[in-house]
Amino acid sequence: MGDVLLALSIPVLVFGGGIYAACDCWWRRRHPAPPSPYTHRAARLAEQEMLLLAEEIVDDAHASLGPLYEAPAAPRPGGPPAGLKPEASQASRPSRSSRPSRSDATPGRGPSRPAAARRR
Repeated sequence: MGDVLLALSIPVLVFGGGIYAACDCWWRRRHPAPPSPYTHRAARLAEQEMLLLAEEIVDDAHASLGPLYEAPAAPRPGGPPAGLKPEASQASRPSRSSRPSRSDATPGRGPSRPAAARRR
């Protein structure tokens, strides 16, 4: 008889443990614990540390790359851009007179086909 009680006690303990776990889960869902102030404080401290690290990275990048973003010298009025010779600036400018103006061309499209080709 002792062996039968021992054999039946195992399923009863497993079933009882399942019932306890289900009730505990239900209770915790209905009555959540208030958030810990230590967790919020730790999150704020980690956020401040991350912001300080990001600020340091940005400051280092600005110090090393700042000269690249400075405004160039203002061009002289009536003269070529700074650093270019007058001959080089004349050659680099496209001349508008070399391109023929076409009245039948539309912006974004090529010229229309001749009337003879459209009839076919």
